[in-house]
Amino acid sequence: MEQTNKTNKKSFEESVARLEEIVKELEGKEIPLDKSLKLYEEGVSLVGVCSSYLENAEKKIKVLSLGPTGIEEKDFKVGNDE
Repeated sequence: MEQTNKTNKKSFEESVARLEEIVKELEGKEIPLDKSLKLYEEGVSLVGVCSSYLENAEKKIKVLSLGPTGIEEKDFKVGNDE
């Protein structure tokens, strides 16, 4: 299974779909320990890919609010203190 080289090239949706497959495979049946470890490693790598996609998307999100001069665009911040 040579997923580690291909992992970074997958889209967010492909990565999530593969993660779901891995979870089902790990939960659904007994598999050898070495295969379980390989699947786990692939899953951890895919979680990193998904996190990167989400961080990049978060940076692009803008919050639109109504200000004194009309609609204003502000950067999205997690835990917005407004």
